[in-house]
Amino acid sequence: MPLTTTGQSQILTASQQTAKVGAIFSSSTITPGNHHCTASVVDSPAGDVIVTAAHCLNAGQTTAVFVPGYRDGSAPDGVWHITRVLENSAWTGDGDQDDDVAFAVVAPQNGRSLESAVGGGYTLSTSGTTAATVQLTGYPSATDEPITCTGDAAAFSQTQLVIDCTAFTGGTSGSAWIAGYDADADAGSIIGVIGGYQQGGDTADVSYSIVFGSGTQALYEQAASQ
Repeated sequence: MPLTTTGQSQILTASQQTAKVGAIFSSSTITPGNHHCTASVVDSPAGDVIVTAAHCLNAGQTTAVFVPGYRDGSAPDGVWHITRVLENSAWTGDGDQDDDVAFAVVAPQNGRSLESAVGGGYTLSTSGTTAATVQLTGYPSATDEPITCTGDAAAFSQTQLVIDCTAFTGGTSGSAWIAGYDADADAGSIIGVIGGYQQGGDTADVSYSIVFGSGTQALYEQAASQ
């Protein structure tokens, strides 16, 4: 998956896209245009954890599915049922914009883990990074092809990040911000996800994320220990 011109998004071809990023559907009925958010696979001991924005899932939701490598109505790497959603109580209680991140656990398929099916997961960084060049890949709701962008993440506030990347419309919420992205290995560290301030932003060309710190790490550990 090649890097793009800084700040400019492009549609990924089928050969360019990664199976570690996928679309979230509210049910296992996979139809074009029916996805509402994006999620990415996070490396974990059991290989069954994804990360997205908290506003994309409900803590008690068990009907939603993750479709890695989704494209044009197809699920080349399977449809993975979400069995558990982990969100901070500050989000579930009052929608605190500084806690707009969620981890979800998916059920195995035929004895295989999600990571074994898609070739691993991205690492998670919760060191509070506020400045980095990152790769974003997401699924706009109006299309059935992923877009990608490389941009410079910066501090918007003490708890929020901001990035200029064009055309990240509705449906790209939850898209991971991957620092140190290695296109050849499809590897890097997730430092944020589209969400947070204004649930990710009110324009298609400017996106936000919470700063990943100890609270994010605690949620991940809960998900990874399942």
